[in-house]
Amino acid sequence: MYIAFKEFHSYLAYITLALLLFAIVFNTYYWLKGRLFSKTNKSVALWGLIAVHTQFLAGLILYFLSPLGISNFSADAMKVSITRLYLVEHPLVMLLAIVLITIGYSKANKVISATSKYKTIVIFYSIGLCFILSRIPWSVWV
Repeated sequence: MYIAFKEFHSYLAYITLALLLFAIVFNTYYWLKGRLFSKTNKSVALWGLIAVHTQFLAGLILYFLSPLGISNFSADAMKVSITRLYLVEHPLVMLLAIVLITIGYSKANKVISATSKYKTIVIFYSIGLCFILSRIPWSVWV
């Protein structure tokens, strides 16, 4: 079961990053063109939001199933950088990124101006994406 969730979490990461990047690029393009914020723009942002939430849920399950997860938590584990990444840094930074993306989507729904909607989505989603990219275990994942 652990291997299946690990593979699912890894493959879903590609989809999540693609949808998040697409939401940023798509909304940036429409923002720069000065177009009205449409249902399509909202849907694209929503797909990015759904993707990161699904990825986090899969990661949370994996955190409890994995031998590198919560069962490995100890003072000695904190001294090893890769173990610390899996135990603390990766989950917390991903949670922070998801919170930022969720705030961006929610705030964009509350503002009136199309420019403000685009700006909110692009800024919050971009910061969230930077956080995500900063804590991916690249040596293992790629």
